[in-house]
Amino acid sequence: MNSAIIVAAGTGQRFGSETPKQFASILGKPLIVHTLERFTESDAIDEIVLVLSEDGERVFAEMSIDLPGLKIVRGGETRSRSVGNGLNAVDAASEVVAIHDGARPLVTVAEIGKTVRTAERTGAACLMAAVSDTIKSIRGNEIAATLDRTHLRRALTPQAFQVEVLRKAFENVELDDRVTDECYLVEKLGHPITVVEGSSRNIKITHPEDILFAEAVLNSGSI
Repeated sequence: MNSAIIVAAGTGQRFGSETPKQFASILGKPLIVHTLERFTESDAIDEIVLVLSEDGERVFAEMSIDLPGLKIVRGGETRSRSVGNGLNAVDAASEVVAIHDGARPLVTVAEIGKTVRTAERTGAACLMAAVSDTIKSIRGNEIAATLDRTHLRRALTPQAFQVEVLRKAFENVELDDRVTDECYLVEKLGHPITVVEGSSRNIKITHPEDILFAEAVLNSGSI
């Protein structure tokens, strides 16, 4: 049995809207619903735990979405604590847990499956995309160096882990604002994490203009 934790407890302040971005409309459907649908369509996932804020729970309930077996839990003060709350709610029989940002509706069913199946074999897997921009490091307000992007990747989600690896990682590190993804926690264990190549289209909706990109991709039929 495999579980997915969908993290959607943030306020989305950078989105610049009174409506949290996870409930923004994409082609007439809330963003979070697009995300949930990708995971319900995946045969690699057996249960979904959705992590929401208190206000998010209220909004989601008003949407009257019927997804059998969906578990909803309350988020924490930080992203990592929200994931920890979700982890505490997964089924005791779960072997692999995939963690996904609720604001990434453009993930494909194939990417979910590849990441989960890789974690089943290796213990930990991270969906990643190549870096296409030239990347600079800075010192103050000056450029310090140009980094070799051939060895750089953007960390996407889902990130998937055998449950015992993930639980150990959460016990090992203080869950503060520096923890921006679960690979960081597993890296601290010294456990290897296998790279799974993903698409650069799998963006995290952050700004209103990202909605236009998401609608274009979904309209193309490529998801």
